[in-house]
Amino acid sequence: MSWYAATGRTPPPGPPKRGAAPGVPQGGGRAPGELELVLAQSAVSAIEAAGGYAGGVYLRSGTEGLLRLAVLAGLPVMLFRPWWRMHVNRPFPVAEAYRTGRAIHLADAEDSMRRFPQLMAGLPFPFSSLYVPVVSGRERFGVLTVMRRAGAGLPVADADRHRMHSAARRLGGALSALSGRGVAVEWDREPLPVQLPAASEPPVRMGGFDWDLATGNVAADDGMCAILGIAPEEFGGTVEALTRGLADEDVLGLWALARQAADDGHPAARRIRLRGPDGRPWLMELTRRPTGPPGADRSGLLSGFALDMGAGPVISEATDRIPRGFLSLDRLGRIVYLNQSAETVVGRARTELAGRVLWEALPWFGQPSYEDCFRAALISHAPVRFVAAHRDDDWLLVSLFPGHDGVTVILTPSDEPPPDHGLADGFAQGGAQGGTEGAGSGAPSGRPSALYRPVALAIALTEAVTARQVSAVVTEELLPAFGGGQLAIYLLHERHLFLAWETGFPQGFLDRFDGVALDARLPGVETLTSGRPLFFESMGHLAAAYPGIPLDAHVGARAFLPLIASGRPVGSCILGFDQPRRFTAEERAVLTALAGLIAQALERAQRYDTEAALARGLQDALLPHRLPVLENAETIGRYLPGTQGMDVGGDWYDVVQTGESLALVIGDVQGHGVAAAATMGQLRSAVRAFALSGHDPQEVMSGTNRLLIDLDPGQFASCCYIVVDPATGRTQAVRAGHPQPLLRHPDGETEVLDLAGGVVLGVDPAAGYPVTALDLESGAVLALYTDGLVEQPGSDIDLGVERLRAALAECGASPLRVTADRLIREAGQAADRPDDIALLLASRWG
Repeated sequence: MSWYAATGRTPPPGPPKRGAAPGVPQGGGRAPGELELVLAQSAVSAIEAAGGYAGGVYLRSGTEGLLRLAVLAGLPVMLFRPWWRMHVNRPFPVAEAYRTGRAIHLADAEDSMRRFPQLMAGLPFPFSSLYVPVVSGRERFGVLTVMRRAGAGLPVADADRHRMHSAARRLGGALSALSGRGVAVEWDREPLPVQLPAASEPPVRMGGFDWDLATGNVAADDGMCAILGIAPEEFGGTVEALTRGLADEDVLGLWALARQAADDGHPAARRIRLRGPDGRPWLMELTRRPTGPPGADRSGLLSGFALDMGAGPVISEATDRIPRGFLSLDRLGRIVYLNQSAETVVGRARTELAGRVLWEALPWFGQPSYEDCFRAALISHAPVRFVAAHRDDDWLLVSLFPGHDGVTVILTPSDEPPPDHGLADGFAQGGAQGGTEGAGSGAPSGRPSALYRPVALAIALTEAVTARQVSAVVTEELLPAFGGGQLAIYLLHERHLFLAWETGFPQGFLDRFDGVALDARLPGVETLTSGRPLFFESMGHLAAAYPGIPLDAHVGARAFLPLIASGRPVGSCILGFDQPRRFTAEERAVLTALAGLIAQALERAQRYDTEAALARGLQDALLPHRLPVLENAETIGRYLPGTQGMDVGGDWYDVVQTGESLALVIGDVQGHGVAAAATMGQLRSAVRAFALSGHDPQEVMSGTNRLLIDLDPGQFASCCYIVVDPATGRTQAVRAGHPQPLLRHPDGETEVLDLAGGVVLGVDPAAGYPVTALDLESGAVLALYTDGLVEQPGSDIDLGVERLRAALAECGASPLRVTADRLIREAGQAADRPDDIALLLASRWG
């Protein structure tokens, strides 16, 4: 049984569509939700208070022990995907601040490397960072973090610490207030990007408006209406009219700025750069209005001015004369401007690109190596240069010049590929001499960006629990980092290697190597028996080293890596490349180290498979293998184990013949694993014993409740128990925190029953369980199920129940076995199913 079902809470929504800001209404410039606004405002305030250039908030999630990045201000969200999730037991400052309740202040890269080497392995750039836990009383919500320029060996100033702690306290109080009003202060979605206020002064003001935060009313002058592109009489006088057509991240940043301006004790002007609906930049300024109606609360009255950056043609006239491609990005990665030379270089018109995120508008910039270079520039604030592949043999020297409000990108055609081309089609080179100018300790210094991938791979491997999941992580993380196209993983069993995963190879080609013994002279075998990785720069080199070995149609390079964990052989890994390539000494070292991580993950997965098999065997033994057969009644049961997580669940069903009646039972024990399966077996036996002893339904449920409390205090379970007399149809039902059953009448009408119920079993020894009486007509069908059949991430459980009701109605008079298969078919096709599923159908006739 899931935590949401046990507590009665609604599961969080799933991830939004790509490119959408989660939790923010899509389109129309509507206001963000309360939680989103509080988080965005706090992040913006903390960044400014601590003198930072970026920051965000990690919040607890619906998964115990997992923090998720809720908002990220001042940096592109997609470039920091490996840091979206953070387990509280990880050796990272965010996790430690949350786990210990103590703030962490890292002055520079040296301080960070000494205390958190894993952090610097993933972000090897000079920066300072501050992490403060967000708490209220004894409740922990998350962590507030700010990134700043490196402090050059100086400790973080006391004033900055104080301001960060004050911001975290305010955020904790605001989140506590939201929680008290019933708002779920959790995050199970992608992070929200937030635009930061601009640092520059506006040259002119072309439009004005007044904004009343309390009522949402906005009065705009003719100039503002002209910027919006509407006639004054068509302006609706609302915030939605003012922000119509703005991007979601800009709306969120504007609201955060408005709240900040309203909270200021003096009428200081505050500014933000926005992207207009047509892609052109706006500069908007807000200030607290000093006057208002007599006696009115003036804290929410704002005056605003907006500048449509119509100076663009002047900028264009100057930059179009530059013979190199020139782009300007904001700190969220959106293209603010590009000149004519850039249009020529990338082969796209500025009207197509303005306002779009660089990596989405020009997908070839989305190479992992190039993303690392942009991370280096944005975090270190130092110039970075790298060579990028625009087309097959078309190379560009890309120069990045970061600043407070964004990054200037210079594109220069290059005749030569970068040194060591083939690792990831990119090579970070900061400064004219090949080192990051002014970067200091932790800078890239020309290292291939793929060398930063071990951290991302290690983080992902810690969450993979099956061999299939481990192999999928290697495919998603390792292959792109090194430009590989083929992957094969063999696992050792009884001195033979068996193929466990393959991708990119011709269908059936690897079958001939499946099950080879350890005495075979094959590179995949010898790399494991010798413990040494083998690298071949071309298939010709491989054929020369192993004459007669079967080769596929590819002509590229091969790497054979031994998978050895703590001195124990696990298997071997084969990486294939479509083109010949040279493996540098650094690459060989990194691939060998990564093979060790993969081996450890696979060893854990093999232990999981063994433990899971034992648990599933126990669960299978405890479930009924056959159900009673009566002349005028039929029952059908179905069970599907979950496919996510380390363990099996505690779902069960049973049918007990008690004299002339049938007792239908379905239940769901909290948690997973052997313990849950064992508890399930005890409860099933208890229910059967009470039923066969002649107890009425209320006594059966009350007795099982007291037994569970005696057996395992703190454990709980839901249950539904229904006794049917097949001859007369008289039915008695009792429910303990379990989903309502469904009833399909003989005429096809299908309803969700409304059975009275008590709390889940195992909570209150004195709990009462009222009985509901009903008549089951001849030809009617009862459907009992566990919540795994109707719960879906991002969807209310009531919607799942309605889908199941409609599916049962559509089954009509189909045989009960066909109906059961149809109801469970869709759930059975799901690759990642977090919960077990039990289904029990019963019908009578006569």
